[in-house]
Amino acid sequence: MSDTKIDRDGVERQLERHRAELTGYCYRMLGSPFEAEDAVQETLTRAWRASDRFEGRSSLRTWLYRIASNVCFDALKASNRRARPMDLGGSGTTDSPLGAPLPESTWIEPMPDARVVRADADPAEQAVERESIRLAFVAALQFLPPKQRAVLILREVLRWEASEVAALLETSVASVNSALQRARAGLAERGITEGDAAPELDEEQQELLARYVDAFERYDMESLTSLLAEDAMQSMPPFALWISGRDEVFKWWLGPGIGCKNSRLVPTTGANGRPAFGQYKPSPGGGYAPWALQVVEMEGDKVVELTFFLDAKTLFPLFGLPARLDD
Repeated sequence: MSDTKIDRDGVERQLERHRAELTGYCYRMLGSPFEAEDAVQETLTRAWRASDRFEGRSSLRTWLYRIASNVCFDALKASNRRARPMDLGGSGTTDSPLGAPLPESTWIEPMPDARVVRADADPAEQAVERESIRLAFVAALQFLPPKQRAVLILREVLRWEASEVAALLETSVASVNSALQRARAGLAERGITEGDAAPELDEEQQELLARYVDAFERYDMESLTSLLAEDAMQSMPPFALWISGRDEVFKWWLGPGIGCKNSRLVPTTGANGRPAFGQYKPSPGGGYAPWALQVVEMEGDKVVELTFFLDAKTLFPLFGLPARLDD
């Protein structure tokens, strides 16, 4: 099938094969898997309704990205910039007040890898797709104006030519290049680059992850000391409080977070290109109740960051995690 014409007898099938990459694009633009899926559905609906007017002057893929970009631009006019706790203020301590939970719209929300990493892509492409949805990168994108954001994603992540981006955004190549330069500078100010592709976890990191899960479930701080970096960070959306430093993290776990003792961790297929687990806390009525989605960031032989997304009611179904665990 040519990518420049639509087979009128198979419109939905042709549109659907672009869903995963469009979801990744909209997620990077919007910072929410739910808003991204809504944007993609709106994109495909608009494309289906207009399919009889598609004349093939551009590829079907380019046409869909043009629609998706406009849908995202419209959505961003009516929404606040999503962030991570680290974007809202300095680190706290175990003695800091937790504060009230902030609205869902405040936060970058985690995205299941399976929704955006194309199963039919080669391993190198999959590695790039995982790396370009990491939480810090998606959060940094939100600080860019929408069109700069789109240009950077299209040029740096998806590797489109400047002329292709200019045609999609109905602007000039010079404007695209200028926007890209400003976007790169904006990311650099936040200490973020698009970065190299994320390789699959090697054997040593797989072993590190297994040791972390075992030690966390046993709540063995002595074992965890050798696994967490000294400057490890922890955050807990929807709360703005975040903690920096392994010792402070342990103080939290043995203080306000002591309820996590004896938890169980259930692996997912990954979130934002990183290992992720459903955390279940012991339930007074027996078994284990959903508590948090843990996203684990590793560098070398250490765990350097832990994000506990506490909206289990919303996120566990998204990641295909069970509603509870039996004893």
